Amino acid sequence: MKNYKPLLPPSTIGVLGSGQLGRMLAIAARHMGYRIHVLSPDSNSPTGQIADKEYNAAYDDLDAIREFARGVDVVTYEFENVPAETAAACEEFSPLRPGAHLLHVAQNRLREKTFFADNNLPVAPFVEVSSLESLIVVMEKIGLPAVLKTATSGYDGKGQVLIPNDQLSIVNCQLVAENAWNAINDQPAILEAFVEFEREVSVVAARGLDGSFVHYGLIENDHANHILDVSVAPAIVPPAVEQQAEEIMRCILEKLEVVGVLCVEFFLTANNQLLLNEMAPRPHNSGHLTVDACVTSQFEQQLRAICGLPLGDPSYHRPAAMANLLGEHLIAPDFRGFKNLESLLTNPAIKLHLYGKKEARPGRKMGHLTALATTAMEAAIIVREAREELIRDA
Repeated sequence: MKNYKPLLPPSTIGVLGSGQLGRMLAIAARHMGYRIHVLSPDSNSPTGQIADKEYNAAYDDLDAIREFARGVDVVTYEFENVPAETAAACEEFSPLRPGAHLLHVAQNRLREKTFFADNNLPVAPFVEVSSLESLIVVMEKIGLPAVLKTATSGYDGKGQVLIPNDQLSIVNCQLVAENAWNAINDQPAILEAFVEFEREVSVVAARGLDGSFVHYGLIENDHANHILDVSVAPAIVPPAVEQQAEEIMRCILEKLEVVGVLCVEFFLTANNQLLLNEMAPRPHNSGHLTVDACVTSQFEQQLRAICGLPLGDPSYHRPAAMANLLGEHLIAPDFRGFKNLESLLTNPAIKLHLYGKKEARPGRKMGHLTALATTAMEAAIIVREAREELIRDA
């Protein structure tokens, strides 16, 4: 985009969504002198605690959305399930970055996978599933094992069912298909070939209004119960894999004309082949370590991109690792429940980030720890041991 005017401080940034991603964006904006308005159905939210103004409204309350958009200079979002009508209402009054076209692709797995395939990007075989009958048919086409995934609203393993290969008879295949279809509540879906992967990795990248591009390299991710547990950077992979990942990211951000941060999650196979899993058009949990580890965090990068500023240096100060803190790590619904918090804070290698959430629930992301070290492996050991110390006897 040419002939644009950068939004300089103290311009006002509008954020749709009020969780931890919005909170960390708001903190980055505060550092640079910007103002923050946030809209979500929640009050005293993680982002609202940092914002200048917190709008409490449903995302389909278009009158409230328009009032919100009138009061800011640019709108961004911290989750991708923003309704199309909400995005359109924002765009009546303020730029929405990244734009509604990217939301349209990222909100639906079929559209997302089709975009990957249409651009010759490496992806596991997949087929649209619209009914139980079509599932039974495409199970034979894709083969088993396979994963049935809802087309929309899936994250942290939700909306996914593994269909194993047990050399089932025709009758049992029908029964397995029925169970899988019922498990996703008869929703439109895709059936995707199961990938025998060695590791899960991700790349966080950003594209500016001027088309500039930066990325944070491959980050290695470990999951527990389908939720990200520990991220480590840099991932130890051959240079050719790093190069392929960068080329894929450039292609995606350029084809979709992204202005902002986008993360892509990959499967890495034993023979060092990357297969795209899914993308998130926003800062990502695996990029949280950039706050402490990098010259420019993913959140400052998002701010710079949507404001039309030059993108920042993504270089790492040192290798790093991040460990999530979940609701089950707390003894009580408040942070006084950490028995060993004071001991943790005596560890000079550890940075603590808590999100200000009012209620702790199992699986809910309440905060994270980051460690920097000489090597990524050493950082991972430090952060895992620190978390174990923090939650000991919890």
